[in-house]
This record gives sequence, C-alpha cells and structure tokens, in this order.
Amino acid sequence: MRIGSLAPARPEAVAEDAFERARLLVAEDLARVNRLVVARLESRVPLVAELARHLVAAGGKRIRPLLTLLAARLCGYAGDRHIGLATCVEFIHTATLLHDDVVDGSDLRRGRASANAIWGNKAPVLVGDFLFSRAFQLMTADGSLRVLEILARASAIIAEGEVAQLETTGDLTTDEARYLAVIEAKTAALFEAACRVGAAVAGRPPAEEEALGRYGRHLGIAFQLVDDALDYAADPGRLGKGVGDDFREGKLTLPVILALARADGEERAFWQRTLEQLDQREGDLERACAILARHGTVGATLERARAYGEEARQALSVFPPSRFREALLGLVDFCIARAY
Repeated sequence: MRIGSLAPARPEAVAEDAFERARLLVAEDLARVNRLVVARLESRVPLVAELARHLVAAGGKRIRPLLTLLAARLCGYAGDRHIGLATCVEFIHTATLLHDDVVDGSDLRRGRASANAIWGNKAPVLVGDFLFSRAFQLMTADGSLRVLEILARASAIIAEGEVAQLETTGDLTTDEARYLAVIEAKTAALFEAACRVGAAVAGRPPAEEEALGRYGRHLGIAFQLVDDALDYAADPGRLGKGVGDDFREGKLTLPVILALARADGEERAFWQRTLEQLDQREGDLERACAILARHGTVGATLERARAYGEEARQALSVFPPSRFREALLGLVDFCIARAY
C-alpha cells in the first residue's frame, strides 16, 4: 500500500525546496550548531564517544534546532545564545530517540541500524542520559530562568508522553482525544519549546512567545500524524525506519483508532488478536493495511495533519512578513508533504 494515490496539497519537490530555503537562510547558524553538537559529544569514555559518532553520522534534518534558529531570527535576535539552545534542543531530541528505540525494540533509525541494534540496550539508555545531562549543562550556561523553565518543562512533558503511550499500547479503548494528548506530549512539546526559546532569547513580549509556541505545537502534532500515517503506507527506505513498527508493537495510532471506530465484528477480533494480544502472523500487516484502506483512515489522518498545519500557519499571522516567517511557513509544507 502506498500513499501516492492521495492528492498532495503541494508537490513534494516544492516542499523539499522550502526546507532547503529555510536551511540556507540560517546555514551559518546551523553549521555552528553542528560543530557544537560534535564538541559536546566528546567524552573520556570511549563507548560514549563511539556511540555519539554513530548518531552524528546518522545525520537527520535537524528540524527542531532549525526551528529555534529561525524563531530567534524572526524575533530580531542578533546574538549567539540561540546556538547553544538549538544544540540543547537537538540533544533532548536525540536522547529521547535513544530511549524510544530501546523501549520499542527498533532496529532502524534514519535508515541506519539503531544504536540498540548495534550495542544492545544498556549503552544507548546510558548515553541518552549523558545527552540529557549535556542539554541541561547548555541550559544552565545560558543563564536565563525563562529558557530553563521552557526546556525543563518540555523534557518532563516528553517523558510523561512516552509513559502515557506505553499505557495506550494494546489498549483498544484508546480514543482520538487520548491519542492526541499522547502525541502533544511526546512530540509536539519539544517543537513548541524549540520555538518558544527563540522568542525568549530575543526578549519578545509574551504574546509573541505564545504565538510561536502555538505554531510549534500544531506543527509537531501535524508532524506526528504524518509519521503515524506513513507507518502503514511508506516505502521503508524513504521513511528511514521500519514500516509497520507501530503495528508490530501494538501501538494505537490514529489510523487504527479511526478504523476501530468503524470496525465490524470480524475486524475488531483481528485488532484484538494482533494489537491487544500481540498474536501476529504472516500477512497480518498487509491485512491491517487493507482494513485501513477500506475505511480511508490513512487519508483521514493526513487530512487532520493538514488542518493542524493550517493552525500552525495562522499562529504566525501576528508577525510581519519576512524571510524568516516565510521559512517557518515553508516548514509546515515540508512536514506534511513527507507523506507524498
């Protein structure tokens, strides 16, 4: 099953171009972030450095730190505090990825073998803790209590979101509201924080910080909705992780939640066996995809992603037109167009 049959809001090539323009707009800042990432990953413990080099080599779009850099520039910031804070955001994100892959038993991350697939579970968990420590060192070095409040709060919310997701795994009573609460915590909270600190370092009024927070929160929700749709419909080489991972782990994501609401007795029995009991057999993933296609729930999930993307765009209306606002608007297109 592929999403190619769904008509995109904008061609993927245009969205990729929007991402590249956003990246080039703060290319020097982003290069400084990358250098600081490498410098702060150094450790006297060889395994920490080795695992850290694996993470750097895996690359990634650096969307979250990019949001911090663009938000700061949007708000007229001309200093360099945003470099350390963007690095902090990236470390928080990477730490959560290390922990998530262990919890989920994932073998792929960004198209490469995950750290836990290479080193087992213990080292990635501990290196994730190391990255959280590095992030908090960067926060305290910044010296702003407001920045510390934003990022520390986001870290706590992310952890709560991951635990909440564990509680919903295999629970067929999970509804859309509960699911949205989970992804707001585990994904959107860091998008929001990444944007808020950009306003905070610039000393902008609370209304502007709140507007950037809304932008980041809605963008993060849209991003996760697309991710959850792709898990049932993407090319694994393009997605950079195993397709069907959510199904194999018994996760209740929106495509399944919507299908459950429309399920007949036979379909509900299928979901109970495969997700609740984790009794999965050859051909079950293909059958799951067929059920989702029959009910149109991947498309419905993407429609919701587009709606949240529009909310993100509207949040930026308080800012005057600028290259930086245009870049942030372009990132909305990029995040949603990953589905196509």
